[in-house]
Amino acid sequence: MRFILIDKIVEVHPGESIVTKKNLTITEEYLADHFPGFPVMPGVLMLEAMTQSAAWLIRLTDNYADSIISLKEARNVKYNHFVQPGETLTLKIQILSRKEGETKVKAEGWLGDVLALSARLVLSHHNIGRDYPTMAWEDKSVVEKLKKVYELIAPQN
Repeated sequence: MRFILIDKIVEVHPGESIVTKKNLTITEEYLADHFPGFPVMPGVLMLEAMTQSAAWLIRLTDNYADSIISLKEARNVKYNHFVQPGETLTLKIQILSRKEGETKVKAEGWLGDVLALSARLVLSHHNIGRDYPTMAWEDKSVVEKLKKVYELIAPQN
């Protein structure tokens, strides 16, 4: 995960749902080019933030059983509102169905009480060692890094 687009996990119900937050600040490098004079979060990064939120839900549901979680399909993606610096995008993800190696979710991004975007996502999840047995050791390394990220964004009890 090169870009972490989730600042905080607010609430999680493993196997069911997760609520996360992304605080958009003017210091985010990509805003200089998107768009000059009217900085807004690119739609593809809004979709990525939803994907990352869904990935955290899968990890926490399965106790990090899979090291690799990626977006397989995005359906019915609707962008309804710009996200500008100073705003907080609240992402709400709900599991719709699961089968071996795949999870379908309903995803929404909210700015207060305004729906900014929505989508149905299909995420694929597996381990590196499944496809490349000689690299199975890498799964443990990836999971350990993810656990360190979780410590930074996890709900404080």
